[in-house]
Amino acid sequence: MKLPSTCPSCNSKLKVKSLSCETCGTTVDGSYEMPILALLNEKKQDFILEFIKSSGSLKEMSKHLKLSYPTVRNLLDEIINDIKEIETKIK
Repeated sequence: MKLPSTCPSCNSKLKVKSLSCETCGTTVDGSYEMPILALLNEKKQDFILEFIKSSGSLKEMSKHLKLSYPTVRNLLDEIINDIKEIETKIK
């Protein structure tokens, strides 16, 4: 299940409040920004993981996804634009 990035009540951006160690029970509290990749939808996160596993080869991604090279290129361009938009919003 994907980590939620928006409030289910008001749709505002969520922040991480605490992290905990399951081994020793230590908890770190604060207010932390979500990682940019966590703000992408699950399908786009999966694409990025497969892209990395294919060593950044769009040709390999095309075979894996059974899509044309231009379609895979367009998917990557869409993700790049989403990341740029997120970066603009958090600066």
